[in-house]
Amino acid sequence: MSDLSHRELAVKLRSFTPARVGLGRTGVSQQTRDLLDFQLAHARARDAVHARLNAAAFAVELAASTSLPVLRVHSAAGDRSTYLQRPDLGRRLNQASRASLPAGDYDLALVVADGLSAIAVERHVCPLLKELLPQLEGWRLAPLVVVELGRVAVADEIGDALGARMSVVFIGERPGLSSPDSLGAYITWQPRPGRTDAERNCISNIRIEGLSYAAAAAQLCFYLTEGGKRQLTGIGLKVPGRE
Repeated sequence: MSDLSHRELAVKLRSFTPARVGLGRTGVSQQTRDLLDFQLAHARARDAVHARLNAAAFAVELAASTSLPVLRVHSAAGDRSTYLQRPDLGRRLNQASRASLPAGDYDLALVVADGLSAIAVERHVCPLLKELLPQLEGWRLAPLVVVELGRVAVADEIGDALGARMSVVFIGERPGLSSPDSLGAYITWQPRPGRTDAERNCISNIRIEGLSYAAAAAQLCFYLTEGGKRQLTGIGLKVPGRE
């Protein structure tokens, strides 16, 4: 295969993926533009991990866009540095936050946690809820809960405290070199402390360049509806065609 054919193949591959395929080289080294692009992507990923959610401003925006009451709580991690080093503390609430949650009788608790990418939450949660909420007419929704320094499992404690039979936590996913703002959604039947990841369903890569808000909302509705009917989530509940 000629050199030109190799270049053409690399261009074609790059049109299908943001992955770093078919990179050029100078001698045995990467070309400067590719090295600089990598360093920029790495810097953006690091910035996303360390960025803090402006929870007060975001809660106001969330309440305005959804017309639902919004509660703010905090995990047991006191600061972001501790949060990054102690994942276990991000999985549970601090004592004051736990005491502030009003017990009720709800079908669904919607939780938002900053996770490892606050910018994902700030960019994608409100547009996603705009697609999702009209499809949840008739559901008894608990107040929306915004968690600072939260991990996925924090929604188990929140859903249990609120008295919700299902929970969804929207969380900023670990940034990649081509996706510093990817949002994830985790669905759990009968949330309570001690639930495992095998007992949840995950929808990943929700963002403009990934899974669209409409497609994510449709998948969420499937898991919520079927999970409620079958009274389970996790490995026993799959989207048709993905078995």
